[in-house]
Amino acid sequence: MKHSIPLLAFAFLFSAGVHLPSCLAEPAPGKILLEDSFDREEAEPGKEQVGNGWGTNSRTRARGTKQVDLADGAMHVTKADVADHGVSVFHDVEFRDATIQLRFKLGAKDDLGINIADMNEKSVHAGHICVARIRLKTVELTDLKTGRMNLALRQRRLDDRLTAEDRKAIAKTSKSVDVDLTADEWHALTVQIRTDTMQVSIDRQLVGEFSSEGIAHPTKRRLRLAVNKSAWIDDVEIREN
Repeated sequence: MKHSIPLLAFAFLFSAGVHLPSCLAEPAPGKILLEDSFDREEAEPGKEQVGNGWGTNSRTRARGTKQVDLADGAMHVTKADVADHGVSVFHDVEFRDATIQLRFKLGAKDDLGINIADMNEKSVHAGHICVARIRLKTVELTDLKTGRMNLALRQRRLDDRLTAEDRKAIAKTSKSVDVDLTADEWHALTVQIRTDTMQVSIDRQLVGEFSSEGIAHPTKRRLRLAVNKSAWIDDVEIREN
């Protein structure tokens, strides 16, 4: 169970010059569109019951195996051995520009994708618009709409028919930045989207930003938390910019 830090403790930390993680800093401006601290338990512990409007792909991709567990006031996501796809924990939320904040914890070979989708967008596979993928050593920022999830480009890639021009076009829609995160420790993440630019900060330090046409897609309608192995997630908040 999580506990709030008393006001006197905040005052002491501030006076001592201690840097607080973003989840304890002043909230981002703008209307709150989504917030969840996962301070609850499943009604039936053996079943996947995330609640609060969240859905998952466990039924369609993992034969119904439970892949998301509410534990210790947080959400623990683990890909099942029978799964044929990474885990997607999703919540419908509509915005154009927004700031997404959460806390996360990754193991040595884990990753976490903050994937933004619009299921009504027919030019891309599965609604993919853009993603910030976090690993312990790298952060990748990608425009999926005009890049590898564009239907025409994706089909040529699957058919092994990508041209040299295709490969150059796809390469321009992604940027990778080196980081050095500690495994099995909580980190604070902020992903900010403004027009065609996505900016990522971890533990209140700017990691990188990337601008690309597809990021400016006007109707973003779904947040997907994408996990290929395992990840802990907590204190999710989305605010309009």
